[in-house]
Amino acid sequence: MERSELYRKGDEKRREMYGEAAYRRANETVYADPVMRRFLDVATETVFGALWTRPGLDTRTRALICVVSDVATQREDELAIHLRFALNQGWTEDELIETMLHLSGYIGVPSVRGAMLVASRVFAEIRAETG
Repeated sequence: MERSELYRKGDEKRREMYGEAAYRRANETVYADPVMRRFLDVATETVFGALWTRPGLDTRTRALICVVSDVATQREDELAIHLRFALNQGWTEDELIETMLHLSGYIGVPSVRGAMLVASRVFAEIRAETG
């Protein structure tokens, strides 16, 4: 795939959102697979390049929108990624938990329960990684 300006901007934003270690780990594991690499190329350009870098909302707000969207649509694999993004943008564990608890009144307790299980696991993983 030819690397467009949007792709370059998207790759830079993706690296920023993941953090260097997680960015490399994802590229060397999930995205080392040729099928997933093709997915990543499209997502890098269209999602990270065209959406995450748009003016109008800061990156911190966009990260929280992704968490809310994932909880509401029960996308638990994506939620694990986006919780890390949100923490990297300055949201605290408590703020993210309160966001999810607030959603229980609007999207339902079972969806939020699943999200809270993911959050608990992700928060524990991050604490273990950072010591």
